[in-house]
Amino acid sequence: MPELRRRLAKELDPMLRDKNGLSPTNQFVCALILASLLMTILRTEVTVYAGREHLFLIADLMLTGLLAVEYGLRLWVCTENPAYRSRLAYALTPATLIDLLAVLLILFSPLGNQGFLLRLARLARILRLAKLGRFSLAFNAVTQAVGRRAYELWLSLVFSAALLLVSSAFLYLIEGGIQPEAFGSIPRAMWWSVATLTTVGYGDVYPVTAVGRFFGALTAIIGIGLIAMPTGILASAFSEAFQERCLRNSAGADEPMNPPAE
Repeated sequence: MPELRRRLAKELDPMLRDKNGLSPTNQFVCALILASLLMTILRTEVTVYAGREHLFLIADLMLTGLLAVEYGLRLWVCTENPAYRSRLAYALTPATLIDLLAVLLILFSPLGNQGFLLRLARLARILRLAKLGRFSLAFNAVTQAVGRRAYELWLSLVFSAALLLVSSAFLYLIEGGIQPEAFGSIPRAMWWSVATLTTVGYGDVYPVTAVGRFFGALTAIIGIGLIAMPTGILASAFSEAFQERCLRNSAGADEPMNPPAE
């Protein structure tokens, strides 16, 4: 049994695999996840789903059953990885909790075809996409980059919220008496501020006075820089993360396969 567990661990845990790339087992798991996502998309289309409910249910049960087996096997072999002290520690990691939630979502199916919880359960199957992240080195680089720039990103978020509040307050003072439906309160004015700061500009709400248009133009210009700020922060972090990975890979390639003879 210990030998079987070690072999399964190398198949299921990319960190323990001796070779580059995904194991055949993990490739099969990725195919299951993509098939589940495709089913989730198709069952939202009435012309495809109507009259084939039983086929979707059978396929859903099969996919969920296979993913449940995969979850159980991962839980069994996780102790082969020194990063996890116990199976409980592994089960409480965010990625594993998402795996468990994705498997349990099938339990919502008996609630009825029109129930909100059923629709939510079907849509939440997209969480299975997060399982693919465990197989992707690029995904790990992204999470590392975001973590390193968390402070800067929080500052940009706080600045965005402050600017949103200020622009909404000014448009409420300037346009509130003229357009009470659109700017009659700060929360109402926030819809315009969000559309303007994100440079979307739907055009359904806009200032009509000269002063209001001046503040609107100022908000739109600041919004361009506001969007560029976190983009620049993340681009710099991604570049650093990928450069470090390339340096580690090149350093590993330069190491001799066998120790030099003395």
